[in-house]
Amino acid sequence: MSRRRVLLSATLLSYFLHGMALVSVVASGVEEVRDNVDLTKTTTLTTSAHRKMLHLSHETRAEPDRIGEKCKKSDIVVNQAATEPMPNGIPGYTVEITNQCMSGCNISRIHVSCGWFSSAKLVNPRVFKRIHYDDCLVNNGKPLPYGSTLSFNYANTFPYRLAVSFVTCS
Repeated sequence: MSRRRVLLSATLLSYFLHGMALVSVVASGVEEVRDNVDLTKTTTLTTSAHRKMLHLSHETRAEPDRIGEKCKKSDIVVNQAATEPMPNGIPGYTVEITNQCMSGCNISRIHVSCGWFSSAKLVNPRVFKRIHYDDCLVNNGKPLPYGSTLSFNYANTFPYRLAVSFVTCS
């Protein structure tokens, strides 16, 4: 390293350590500045009021997930379980996607967040296919009738997190 870089690094480190020595956090979460500090010559870290979004709220707000009058996104349930590995040792998984709509509705255009879903075992694209990153289409977009379950198997070194991201109530 050049002498200039060493001096710059040492200067930045000393400012950083000096700044840390200036501010001490009290257990209540309030910062207090020590008395022997000339605030005109140093910069200290402070908590800003505009950062309230980082504080945890005591109230929990549930966002409505209603799609229409009859059905909700949560009416589609995705279950996944490990199955026998393939002969080459790649772990296998079975997925069941069920329409549990209580009002007897048919749900179509079911999209599932699926990351970079891929399988060493062929999955029928009419049943489940990845369209884009984190967007997989179920049943080729056709309605899944009330009480119906669609299932498929895939093989990969790890299971994918599958969660319903969008549906259309029909």
